[in-house]
Amino acid sequence: MTLLALGINHRTASVAVREQVAFTPTQLECALAQLRGLPQISEAAVLSTCNRTELYCVTDAAGEQAVLDWLGRFHNLRVEDLARCAYHYLDNDAARHLMRVAVGLDSMVLGEPQILGQLKEAYQQARQANGLGGELERLFQHTFAVAKQVRTETGIGKNPVSVAYAAVSMASRIFDDFSRARALLIGAGETIELVARHLHEAGVRQLTVANRTRERAEQVSAPLGGSAITLSEIPDALECADIVISSTASPLPILGKGMVERALKKRRHRPVFMVDIAVPRDIEPEVGELADVFLYTVDDLEEVIEENRRHRKVAADQAESLIEHGVGSWQHERRIRRGGEMIRDYRCHGEAIRDKSREQALERLAKGEDPVKVIERLAHQLANRLMHQPTLALRDAASQENHELLSAAPYLLLPPKPAFEQPKPLVKRQKDDTPA
Repeated sequence: MTLLALGINHRTASVAVREQVAFTPTQLECALAQLRGLPQISEAAVLSTCNRTELYCVTDAAGEQAVLDWLGRFHNLRVEDLARCAYHYLDNDAARHLMRVAVGLDSMVLGEPQILGQLKEAYQQARQANGLGGELERLFQHTFAVAKQVRTETGIGKNPVSVAYAAVSMASRIFDDFSRARALLIGAGETIELVARHLHEAGVRQLTVANRTRERAEQVSAPLGGSAITLSEIPDALECADIVISSTASPLPILGKGMVERALKKRRHRPVFMVDIAVPRDIEPEVGELADVFLYTVDDLEEVIEENRRHRKVAADQAESLIEHGVGSWQHERRIRRGGEMIRDYRCHGEAIRDKSREQALERLAKGEDPVKVIERLAHQLANRLMHQPTLALRDAASQENHELLSAAPYLLLPPKPAFEQPKPLVKRQKDDTPA
C-alpha cells in the first residue's frame, strides 16, 4: 500500500478553480464516505480551506488516478482540467508535504498558524467518519508532534501573520486614519475573528460583524466594542461600511453587484475597500467592475504576503531542517513496523508448520509407532517444510540472476560464521522416501 497526497492549492490553481473543488462542511461526511468506499482506498482524510483542497489516502498502485477521477465526479469537473492544476506526492514525499502544510511552509502566508488548526479539524472529521487506519493515524500524530517542535524551536510563529493580517495590512495602505473608518465583517469564523482583532489593534472602533446567527456575531464583536447583525441586515450596514471583509462557508455569493450598487448610491459613491477571503467567493466578481469599489480576493494579497515571507525565511529554513528530521524518523518507524509485520507473518508460517508436524507425530505415537522413528521423522519433516519455500526462491533467483536476493540470502538464512572457521566436510544424507 502507498501513502498518497493529492490536491490543488493557491500556487497551482486560481480562486475560480479552487472554489469549485472546495468541500463545504455539509459535503465532507458524504465525501469521506465515498472516498473511503473506493476499492483502491483503505484510509482517507480531506483537508479543504480557502487556499487548498487536499486528499490524503492509503491506496494501492492504481489509487492516484482513481482519486483524481472521484474528485472530478464529486464536483462535476472534467478530470483533464483537474489534472492540469493538481499535484500528487507519494510515501515519504507525501509525509513531507503534510508536515510542511501543518507548519505553514506551504501556505500563502509563510508560517501562518491557522492551517494547523484546520488540519487537526480535518483529522477529527476523518476519525469520526472511520476514514483513518493505522497508517494515517500515526502519520497525523507524528505530523502534529513535528509542528509543535517547529513552533517551539523556531521563530516561525512569532508575530503571527495570516491572510487576515494581510487583508488588514492592505487596507492600511488605503486608509490613513483607521479611527474614522467603519468596517463590516461578514462571517464569524476564526479568520474573521483574526480580522476583527487586527482591525481593532490598527485603530478601527466602528466594527460590525454579520453572521447567520446574531449570537455568534456578538461573540466576535462584543469583546472589541462592535455590533452584531444577521446576514439579512447586510444591505443597510453596507451603506455605512468603508471596509468590507468577508469569509464564510456559504456555497453562494452573499454580496451581489446589485446590492453593492444600491449601497454606493446611498453613500454618494464614497469608495469602499473590499476583501473576499472566502472560497467559494462571498462577493460576486462583477462587484469589482463598479467604479467606487476596490475589490480584492485572496490571490490579490500575494504582494503583502511575499513581504512577510522574506522576514520569515530564516525561521523557515530551520523548520525545513526539523521537518526533514521528522520525515526521517517517521520513515524509520514505518520500516520497523513493516519489518515487524513481516516477522509476524513469517513466525505464523513457521508455527503453522510446527503445529501440523506435531499433530502428525502425536497421531503416529498414538498408533504405537516407535518413538525414536517418530521423532526422527518429525525432525526430517520440519526441516524439509521450513526449507522448501526458501529453496524454491533461491533457485528462481539464481536462474534469473537476481544478485540482490542472492546476496541477502546468507544474511537471512544462515548463522554467522565464526572467524577462521574451517568448512566441514559434506555428509551425504540418505534419501527418506517417506511422504511428508
